[in-house]
Amino acid sequence: MPRSLRALDARSLAAVSAAVVACERCPRLRAYCLRIAREKKRAFRDQIYWGRPVPGFGDPRARLLIVGLAPAAHGGNRTGRVFTGDSSGSWLYEALHAHGFASQPFSTGRDDGQRLTDAYVTAAARCAPPANKPTRAELDRCRPFLAAELRLLRRVRVVLGLGRIGHEAWLRAAGWLGPDARRAGAGFRRPVFAHGAEARLPDGTLLIASYHPSRQNTNTGRLTRRMWDAVFRRAREVLDAGPA
Repeated sequence: MPRSLRALDARSLAAVSAAVVACERCPRLRAYCLRIAREKKRAFRDQIYWGRPVPGFGDPRARLLIVGLAPAAHGGNRTGRVFTGDSSGSWLYEALHAHGFASQPFSTGRDDGQRLTDAYVTAAARCAPPANKPTRAELDRCRPFLAAELRLLRRVRVVLGLGRIGHEAWLRAAGWLGPDARRAGAGFRRPVFAHGAEARLPDGTLLIASYHPSRQNTNTGRLTRRMWDAVFRRAREVLDAGPA
């Protein structure tokens, strides 16, 4: 792990966010995000795009952690807030609000007044990737940011992994999978990814898997509102029940 990120461990989520925004480690992604910010989408032609890596967002005392894939080219890459400004974000913040984690059911930009309570939203990759497909090397280079957030989010009890990449990104950043895995014992079984699947990790954290609320899933019915609501309802039930 880069020394600069290790140095963030004892500081704050704000310091991690600043390091995310300043990152230039993936030339392909930085070039793509900047090009999109210049060209823009017709509907947003009068807006100034963020065009930089997008940090996590939420409550530093969160017990619920949500890990997605990456910012959307005209969503987070435009607004500067994770899961904000696109249809996936609409699904996410509506559900967070419905279950008492968000102050309002929408997230339109960094100055919209949105506040999260007991929840933190982040992603496996912090730059919008072409075709929504970061490479394995890009995910590896971005993982230390997620790992740094995890060390600072000490109260997390439930993790919602959105999509297979978000699900695996958390397992790797938390030290349960991968060449640097340090927490999995001899009898550890890799949690499966399937919508609604749950795995109780040896440290007591509950990992819940969910399909990502991308248009590809929501427009085809692979992910329905009922399915989506169920994973948030389950997270709320676990947290309201108290310590595992």
